Amino acid sequence: MKHVLNLYVLGVVLALLSIFVRVMESLESLVESPSAGNSWSTRGQLAGAEPPKGLPDPPSRGMR
Repeated sequence: MKHVLNLYVLGVVLALLSIFVRVMESLESLVESPSAGNSWSTRGQLAGAEPPKGLPDPPSRGMR
């Protein structure tokens, strides 16, 4: 029974730690760029900043 209680307490501590880390990350993003909005929009902007590189065009085969 004591082991189950220890696992429960460990789960609660990990959940609280996860919430604390998320709050600190959101506060950090607000301090760094308050006009950018939430962290999801800035991540999306960073992902779309560089266009994806496709395969180079295949050489033409005798097309004149």
